Amino acid sequence: MADLEAADFDLFFSRAIDLKKRRGQGISDRSLTGRTVGLIFEKASTRTRISFQAAAAQLGGTSLFISAADTQLARDEPIADTARVLERYLDALVLRTFSQQMQEEFARIASIPVINALTDMYHPCQVLSDLMTVIEYKGNCRSVKVAWVGDGNNMANSWINAAASLGFELVLACPEGYMPDKAVLDAALGRAAGRIRVVSDPAEAVAGADVVNTDVWASMGQEQEADKRRKVFAPYQVNRALMASARKGAIVMHCLPAHKGEEITEDVFESEQSVVWDQAENKLHMHKAILEILIGGNG
Repeated sequence: MADLEAADFDLFFSRAIDLKKRRGQGISDRSLTGRTVGLIFEKASTRTRISFQAAAAQLGGTSLFISAADTQLARDEPIADTARVLERYLDALVLRTFSQQMQEEFARIASIPVINALTDMYHPCQVLSDLMTVIEYKGNCRSVKVAWVGDGNNMANSWINAAASLGFELVLACPEGYMPDKAVLDAALGRAAGRIRVVSDPAEAVAGADVVNTDVWASMGQEQEADKRRKVFAPYQVNRALMASARKGAIVMHCLPAHKGEEITEDVFESEQSVVWDQAENKLHMHKAILEILIGGNG
């Protein structure tokens, strides 16, 4: 996302919103007819996998889901060799991995688009669909204040990159030792000084916020740290008391799955302020736009 300019974001947003509207009107778009999208996933997934596969199907394309454990990658085939084969079979590759380095190596070698469906460092497609949701509820995503409460994880890093490009105010509340990646933050601050801040107090982050965002305290691969993290993050729960600091009409976001009673209370998760189901749906429409634009079917 750090490589996208404001006009690139606007292209994704406008096309995703248009595709959502057209689907609601019963219009079938077939811009990926004859195209094949491969999905290689090392990490478990519900929403990201199904929304990418449904996106390809609804646009007339075909998707192939490939568990990384079932490929020759699991037997130490070099990434370069796998990438050079897959580019001859596929029109795009959606990759969900632990390693950002693996993602970037696929993208460097393959001649087809390689789409980051999550790494330990970033989750850009999720944040694009989240920003689409903000636009639907707030009219735009440039004049809002977004609060991030919890772990400085891959989602936090992608929110930082988005804020640096789009200029909205972003305040992240993270405990010491669980801050966003320093290199990501420093690069963003060089582009948007004064608009991005990291604080330790959740109430300070949420004060006057239009959007309050959180995520699980222990991400995939961190299960062994779960007990420790529950103690560290306990003051960072999104609850009614914390939401009282937000701007009137603020929305609450969570990329799911949620551990209700931990990072967010059930009453806030199920409240009228919660937009998590629209947020989840919008992954479908944004993934359609991403596939369409990157493969070349539109835009």
